[in-house]
Amino acid sequence: MIKLHQFAPAFGLPNASPFCMKVETYLRMAGLPHELVNSGDIFRAPKKKLPFIDDGGELVADSTLIIDHLKSRHGDPLDGGLSALDRAVGTAFQRLFEENLYWAVVHTRWIDDAGWSKTCPAFFATMPAPLRWFLPALARRGLRAELRGHGMGRHTPAEIHAIACRDVTAIADFLADKPFMLGQAPSTLDATAYAFLANLLWAPIASPIQKHANQRPTLEAYCLRMKARYYP
Repeated sequence: MIKLHQFAPAFGLPNASPFCMKVETYLRMAGLPHELVNSGDIFRAPKKKLPFIDDGGELVADSTLIIDHLKSRHGDPLDGGLSALDRAVGTAFQRLFEENLYWAVVHTRWIDDAGWSKTCPAFFATMPAPLRWFLPALARRGLRAELRGHGMGRHTPAEIHAIACRDVTAIADFLADKPFMLGQAPSTLDATAYAFLANLLWAPIASPIQKHANQRPTLEAYCLRMKARYYP
């Protein structure tokens, strides 16, 4: 059975890490039997980050590479009928979620002091001592450096919020009244979209980005559909 190593659930969500939640959602969507290992142990991870899977003794890290591996080994029940245009659009929106919007949300959770007061216990409270004593400060310092290296961390909070709100508007406008991101049937993109949107909308960390997302009711309706279908 596939074992998914990830952080423990938090914020009333399957996972406070959108990347962990993305993989769990994909496993559910693809109907692949799996076991959750909610250890939060990054030191056992092949790339020292979560999630990773153990698939019959083969360890695979990185959410996108995990899904690529699962499709290669277990088949692709979701994306077989997609056109080349659908695949291109899916790749573009995946990049928007994971390489732009994600970093804005990281800033609100890990750098903003109010967000950090809720993020820290969500990720580290269940870790064994002494990890939970020193790892939070190390992780926060590392993410601050990553944000600056990415470029998002060089902006003011107001600029970061404006960038992310434009992303949210683009997602809502593209989704419109479709049941799924690419139309009438679910695709791999929906695993990404649901994981990131649910974390943005439902994590108890207020921000101008969350407020803007809550003003687009189609986004919450989409998340509620995904939750009812895959997390009943």
